[in-house]
Amino acid sequence: MRYRALRGTRDILPEEALRWQRLEAATRTVFSRYGFGEIRTPVFESTELFTRSVGSSTDIVRKEMYTLKVGDESITLRPEATAPVARAVVEHALHREIATGYPERLFYMGPMFRHERPQRGRQRQFHQIGAEVLGAPEPLADAETIEMVWALLAELHIEDRELRLNSVGDAETRATYRAALSAWLAPHLPAMCDDCKRRAVENPLRVFDCKVDEDRRRLEGAPKLLEFLSGDAAAHFEEVRALLDAYRIPYVVDPRLVRGLDYYVRTVFEIAAAGLGAQNALLGGGRYDGLVEELGGPAVPGFGFAAGMERLVMTMPSAGEGGASVDVALVALGEAGFRASVEIARRLRAAGLSVVAPLTARPLGAQMKRAERSGARYAAFVGGAELARGRFGLKDLASGEQVERDEAGIVAAARSGRRIDGE
Repeated sequence: MRYRALRGTRDILPEEALRWQRLEAATRTVFSRYGFGEIRTPVFESTELFTRSVGSSTDIVRKEMYTLKVGDESITLRPEATAPVARAVVEHALHREIATGYPERLFYMGPMFRHERPQRGRQRQFHQIGAEVLGAPEPLADAETIEMVWALLAELHIEDRELRLNSVGDAETRATYRAALSAWLAPHLPAMCDDCKRRAVENPLRVFDCKVDEDRRRLEGAPKLLEFLSGDAAAHFEEVRALLDAYRIPYVVDPRLVRGLDYYVRTVFEIAAAGLGAQNALLGGGRYDGLVEELGGPAVPGFGFAAGMERLVMTMPSAGEGGASVDVALVALGEAGFRASVEIARRLRAAGLSVVAPLTARPLGAQMKRAERSGARYAAFVGGAELARGRFGLKDLASGEQVERDEAGIVAAARSGRRIDGE
């Protein structure tokens, strides 16, 4: 029987994995500049954690979670990571430090799981980068976090991007708007899809998650949430916009942007990119001031986002990938060269180089093909004559140029990253 990866999952092979590593390295570099530390939570949690935080009326909880019963316990593979991070903050009493006036800045990377229809850049096992700022109610926390992820996209050379911004207000806003939206929906619902009819009863704001084109066009005539903002919510949103203007980050206000999770309040945002089709969002997030309290902690405000790593990798340009994956491929010339290449490989690796060496004696042509397939920058030829001279042929596999170098010269060439024909 021939086995294949399950639908909605995929293998990340070595060549593509280099792009993932570049993304991960850029994330750690940029986020550390803003004072964020990495947190790693389990991939499964209590099911109730997600039903309470994400919202029982959301598509994630209703249709997409991978849940199983183990004895008397119901556990779920995490569909998102903000709730697990908030749970960890409560469990480990990180909010005590927050209470002294020092916000907690955390970021994560890892796999998430949702049972939805696979499509380009969207899998059932997918990966996210996310960041959470806990303990900062100020609009500056919103704007600075958006600036940070904007800087990450610049670091990745993702240039054709658009920031969409909205406010979903506070509890006062929601109560007023929900009543107005329900009244507007009443005469339209008979012609709308079944999901919209259900959402209108459970949580009317969820109708804006509808994927039916006809219903989406109909909803363009619905009341705009921004027109119902309370005084405090409106002032918060205006300050966020003023800060983004000061950062010179362009944005568009999208009054239909509500995000798909129930815990959001006030600022919500998405960043979209060209080339991903109709579902072109790279990342999104917002403020969730009541989530930690909902999970048994104190009233700790929060702001964060999550970015799909698959979509980021797809959008990253291929130029400037960071060089070859292997520094040197040793090519053994004869039995003496094969025996010596084992020790030479050990010494070059100890000097910090990545090296592939033959595991058995092979013809020259086969070894050169292997060197090229490995993605090596250089091939170094090891034979009896070379060992006697202490100098080895070093071939630049990109330019085809070849020179002679001793072991120290091989190390220097690999570390310099320059073409050997320019030395």
